[in-house]
This record gives sequence, structure tokens and C-alpha cells, in this order.
Amino acid sequence: MPAPGRQLFLILLLWGAGLGAAGQFAKFSVVLPEVAALYPGRGATLGFLVSLVSCVGVILGLIAGVMLNRIGARRTLLYSLLLGAAVSLFQTLLPPFPVILASRVLEGLSHLGIVVAAPTLISTLASTRFRSLAMSLWGTFFGVAFALTAWLGLPLVRDYGVDALFLLHAIHMALMACLLAALLPASANSSTEANADTQRHPFRDYLPRHRQAYGSPFIAAPSCGWLFYAATFVALLTVLPTLIPADERAVVAGIMPLASIAVSMTLGVCLLRVMTAVQVVTLGFVLAMLLAALFVMLPTTAWIPIALTGSLGLVQGASYAAIPQLNTSVADQAIAYGTMAQTGNMGNIIGTPLLLAVLGAADLPIMMATVVCLYLVAIVLQLLLGRARARRLSIDKGCVQQTP
Repeated sequence: MPAPGRQLFLILLLWGAGLGAAGQFAKFSVVLPEVAALYPGRGATLGFLVSLVSCVGVILGLIAGVMLNRIGARRTLLYSLLLGAAVSLFQTLLPPFPVILASRVLEGLSHLGIVVAAPTLISTLASTRFRSLAMSLWGTFFGVAFALTAWLGLPLVRDYGVDALFLLHAIHMALMACLLAALLPASANSSTEANADTQRHPFRDYLPRHRQAYGSPFIAAPSCGWLFYAATFVALLTVLPTLIPADERAVVAGIMPLASIAVSMTLGVCLLRVMTAVQVVTLGFVLAMLLAALFVMLPTTAWIPIALTGSLGLVQGASYAAIPQLNTSVADQAIAYGTMAQTGNMGNIIGTPLLLAVLGAADLPIMMATVVCLYLVAIVLQLLLGRARARRLSIDKGCVQQTP
């Protein structure tokens, strides 16, 4: 365990690597109109510049956890950062559309490696006392990266072009790789899975691996909640501000993601001292469900969307904190982060099109009823998984007691 000061610095660097991973989405999402001007006539296919990264995560999320267990968290992280830096540097050339699409597949691999390896390393490096705070900090990386890209990236693109944003991202990724290569302890690269599974090809038994991971109430619980968080968070950020009166729309759109970060790092951290992470996740969904229902009754009230995303901040930080709480072995943690990346990307792909389709086909009450139903399913799943964990622990305890 590093000294406290070095421990904090390493955790902040790992969080910085996470900002780079989120930037792989933000550098296209935030400036998509400017990118569209560079590739005219592409229409809806421009959306693949964003969704291809998520598709890689859906297909290979669990495999990323398996690979990390084979080659080590430190090496996985450094290779992923360097690959991300190289791809961003290549994208500054603004290659033809099919080529830049192919580069996004490589970027999806880089993104997966970072979002699985970095939180695994954080949970390993952080002392027990500060682990919940560290994991809550990690949970903010997506919102912070999008905010920074909007505040700093958009002016940069206006003055120097999209390629300047890609170059800045490449420099950030390369800098994180260099600093972490120099400062991360070599022990962080040790393989985390000490059994025969490390000798097997990562794609062998692809479906059985998924059944095993999602069949575990310990590994699957955080990712099951994360699916419903991811399916609604970006969608609500996209849809709800458009329903607010025009004079308040910009303020609400800017505050909503910041509210989730603020709640995660304040109330969320405090609650994690007196409640389990799963209980905090469940509380976040309960509050979000109530606020979603309230918005139907008060659809022009600006504070409700802000409070709604704020309540999801409890889910945001506590979901990452739940993984080391529920899984003591680093190998299981790596698999859990992989499944979380998988369900998160699945939610990103499904969520916004689903809510927009419901809103277009019906009206606001039906759309918010859909959101309420999603949160209700998330709550029920957490309760069922909690009961399954209790049964598993009871059986294990009984077996230990019967052993002479």
C-alpha cells in the first residue's frame, strides 16, 4: 500500500486516465455538428462515430475483464492509454469516413481497457478508509469529461478546428500513460487470476463465461443496476431540458450533470459510511423514481430534472463502490468492472432512442412512466440479488460448520 500522499496522487492520475476514456466519447458527441460538416452527406451514419465505441463494449466488456486477469491491470491500462493516444493522433489527419469509423473500433478497445483496469487499480491502491470516496470520485469521470469538453473543447474547435481537439486528447492520453508508467508500482501488474483459466483463450467458452458472471449475485449486482442508470442518465440529459421553458433550458442543461457529480461526492460519500453500497444504489433509484413521477405532475418545474439527475448521482458513485464491497478477490473485481462496462454501453445504446421513440409515439406521462418502470425493475433486481447473496452466504456458512 503506497503512502497516503502517493496513494492520493496515483488515484487522481487513474481518474485522469478515466477522463481520457470518457473523452473518447465526448470528443465526438459534443462537437458532432462540426464533425458532420467535415463529412457531409453522411446523415444518420454519423451516429456510428459515437455508438461504435459502445458496441465494442457490449460485445467485449466481459472479455476485457478476462484479459486483465491474464496480463495484469497495470499493463492493460498502459497499453490502452497508448493505443488511445495513437488513435487520437491518427484522427487529427481527418481521414476518409470509413477509415475514421474503423479507428473508432480500435478506440473502443482502448476505452474498455481503461474503464476496466483503472477502477481495479483504484480499489487495490486505496486504503479501506478511503475506498468508497475513491470509487465515488471514479464514478464522476464521465460527467466531468463531458463538462470539460463542452467548456474547453468547444472554444478550441471554434478557433482551431476539430483536429486540435483530437490532438489535445492524444496529448492527454500519452501524458497519463507516461506518468502512470513511471509511478504505478510494478506489483500492480501482477496477474490477478491464479488458476487454469488464465491459460485458456479469452474467447473460449464465451457464453459460459457470461452465464457464470451474470449468474453470480456478487459479480452481477453492480452491473445490473448500472444498466438502468446508463439507459436513462444520458437520455434524460438529452430530453428533459427540451421540455423546460426556453429561458431556463440552458441553465438546467448545464446544472443537471453537475448535480449528479455533486451529490455523488457529498451525500453519496456520507451515506456510504453508514449504509452498504447496494443500499445507496437502491435509495438512488427510489428517489429517482419518485422524482420522475413528480415531473409528470409539474412538467415545467426546472428543479425537478436537476434533482432527478442528482438522485442518480447516488447510483453513480455507489455502483463502483459496490464492486469491491461485494467481491473480495481482485480477479472477481476485474470481471465485475468488465460486466459493468458491458451493461453501461448497452444502456447507452438503448436508452436515448427508447425514450425519444416513446415520447414521439405517445406523450410525456408515458415516457416518464417508462422511466419509472425501468427504475422499479432495477430496484426489484437489487432486492432479488440481495436475497440470492444471503442464501449463498448461508449455504457457504453451513458447509463450513459441517466441515470437521
